[in-house]
Amino acid sequence: MAERREASRREIVNAAWSIAREDGLAAVTLREVAARVGMRAPSLYTHFESRNAIFDAMFAQAWRDLIEHMEAGIREASTMSLRDFLKWNSRTFFEFCVSDPPRAQLMNQRTIPGFEPTPEAYAPSLAAWQRFREELVPYGVTRTEDIDLYTALLGGLIDAQLANDPGGDRWEKLLDRAVDMYVDGLDLP
Repeated sequence: MAERREASRREIVNAAWSIAREDGLAAVTLREVAARVGMRAPSLYTHFESRNAIFDAMFAQAWRDLIEHMEAGIREASTMSLRDFLKWNSRTFFEFCVSDPPRAQLMNQRTIPGFEPTPEAYAPSLAAWQRFREELVPYGVTRTEDIDLYTALLGGLIDAQLANDPGGDRWEKLLDRAVDMYVDGLDLP
């Protein structure tokens, strides 16, 4: 029974992602999700207590997917210089985000009125940030404000790409230059 329940929850979340990818996050409604999975909207309440609970599951899944995606290339990145590591990290995160705009929007912006991830759903986001922070320690980057600056710089390039040149590469072409400016600004090698 637990396996069936979990399978139903996955199906519901997958349907919500499909809707978001077709028509945007605002189009994800209980009625539309229920229709996609062959349920009536009230039946969804046996799996998710609200629309925001579905967004919560989507948010957590997106961050877990990012962690898995980043881990796939981290072994080779661990032997790089700081500059090369940040270029790899920037490109990997950038590509992850621009490949799925609704996922990037849910992960990095607060555009859904009344939605705030629960602590449980937010935990993978914090884990990703903490892991990145730990990866920077051997390079001498330890101050929170330095990491926040990098995060804002990369996030800004991603947002500009998604908003102004979706499917293009206008801001993607600036990634290496932005990393060089960042590393030079911190006066690191």
